[in-house]
Amino acid sequence: MNGKATTIRTRLDRGRNALGPALELVHTGRAPTRAVLTAELGVTRATAGAVAAELEALGLIRVDSNPGAAAGSQGRPSHRLAVDEKGPVALAAQVHADGFRAALVGLGGTIVATAPGCVTVSADPAQVLGAVVDAGAALLRESGRRCVGAGLAAPSAVAEPEGTALNPLHLAWPAGAPVREIFAERVRAAGIEGPAFTGNDVNLAALAEHRHGAGRGARDLLCVATGHRGVGGALVLDGRLHTGSSGLALEVGHLTVNPEGRPCHCGSRGCLDVETDPLAFLTVAGRAPGPEVSLLQQARDLLRTSRDDPGVRVAVGELIDRLGLGLAGLVNILNPDRIILGGLHRELLDADPERLRAVVADRSLWGRSGGVPILPCTLDHNSLVGAAELAWQPVLDDPLAALGRESV
Repeated sequence: MNGKATTIRTRLDRGRNALGPALELVHTGRAPTRAVLTAELGVTRATAGAVAAELEALGLIRVDSNPGAAAGSQGRPSHRLAVDEKGPVALAAQVHADGFRAALVGLGGTIVATAPGCVTVSADPAQVLGAVVDAGAALLRESGRRCVGAGLAAPSAVAEPEGTALNPLHLAWPAGAPVREIFAERVRAAGIEGPAFTGNDVNLAALAEHRHGAGRGARDLLCVATGHRGVGGALVLDGRLHTGSSGLALEVGHLTVNPEGRPCHCGSRGCLDVETDPLAFLTVAGRAPGPEVSLLQQARDLLRTSRDDPGVRVAVGELIDRLGLGLAGLVNILNPDRIILGGLHRELLDADPERLRAVVADRSLWGRSGGVPILPCTLDHNSLVGAAELAWQPVLDDPLAALGRESV
C-alpha cells in the first residue's frame, strides 16, 4: 500500500472509530455544533465533518450547514448538529406495581409516542411482558419507524448475567423470574428488530437523568426515588452506571432509618422502603388509600392540594426527616457530587427543600464540609427513557455495526 492510500485508510479508520463518540456527544446535547464536535473529539475539522456527514447518512443526526448567525457574532457560524427527529427509535417498556407502559424513544431521549398505560399487573410475568410488548409493537406499526432494539425497566434488582428479577417485592411475581429471557422472547415473537435488554427501573432513571436531565455534568451521581411502591437508588460513577459485581448494587430501600418503624417486606423494620414511600405518606397523613388511581398519584395529589392540612404537614416533616437520615448515610459512604430525587421524593424536596438539606448536612460529615447539591429529577418517564438508553447503547458504541452498514 502506497503512502497516499495508507493516509486515506488511516483517516477512514479514525473517522469510523469516532462515529460512536460523536453520536453520543450529539445524543447527550454536548456537541450542538461541528466546531464543538471537532474540539471534543480532538480531530481535524475535515474528520469531524466526515463523521457528521456519515451519521447524517445513517439517518441519525441532521447537519445544518447554513445556520443563522447570532446577533453580534463575527465570522461564519459553525454547522449546527441535532438528532434526526424522523430517525430510528427504541422500544421502551416499564412495569411497576400499578401497571405498565410502552413508548418509542428517539435519540436525545425524546419520547416519540406512548401507549395508554395498563393499570393492572397480573402474577404471570409472561402475560404482562407479552402485553407491554404487544403495545409497543402496535406503536411501531403506527409510526413506521425503524427499531434499534428494546429495553425493559423492572421494579426489582436484576441479577447479572442471568437477567432474573430477584426481588419483585411489590409485584406478585415469583422471586428469580427470568424477566430478560421472557422479554427477549416476546420481542422476537412480535417481530421487533434489534436486541432486548432489561434493567432495574431506578438504575435506568439515573442513567437517563445523567445523560439528559438533572444529572448532566455530574461525575458521581446518586439518585434516590420512590415510585409507585418502595424506594430505590442508583449510582453513576465516572459517567458510568455502577451496578456492582452482579447487578445488585445500591439497594438503598433497605437502609434502616427508624429501628422501631414499620415492618419491611425484606424482613427488617423501619427501612426507607416502608418509611418514605407513597403508602407511608398517606398513612402518616391519616388518609386511607383508595383503588381509583395509583398510590403515587394519590400521595402527589394530597401533597399538592392539601399542603396546609395539619396531617399532611406532619407527614411531610416525618418523611423528610427519614429520607434525610438515609441520604446522609449514603453521602458518608459514597461522597457523591450531586444527589437527584425522583417520584414522591421530588415532591417532598419541593415542599421543604431547606429542611431536607439541613437534615443531610447535619447528619453527614461531607455534607457539613460544604454541602452536596440535592436536585429534583427533571425528566418525565425517566425510567422509560433509561430503558431506551439500553437499546441505544449498541448504536452509540458502533453505529455502523449496529445498523448493519459497511464502513465507507
